[in-house]
Amino acid sequence: FENYIVDRCVFNSSELNDIEYIRSQFYNKLEIARFSSSLGKFVGYTEFGVKQADYWNSQTSLLQQMKALRETICLNHATAFYPAA
Repeated sequence: FENYIVDRCVFNSSELNDIEYIRSQFYNKLEIARFSSSLGKFVGYTEFGVKQADYWNSQTSLLQQMKALRETICLNHATAFYPAA
């Protein structure tokens, strides 16, 4: 893998305020940047990742879209799979 993105939802209940959506971007098996819905912004972990995070954080429409994914993706999966667990 050279460049890939991992989306995940972290939750302990089906309540929306208990759910965190995380999108991590990797390059060469190293995480360079991450969006966390609990922070509401991107955070960079490498020099390139910090530059990318600064750019992405300046895009208000992108931040709104990323924040909406918590409800769109995570809440639907939590309500579907949490009762079965």
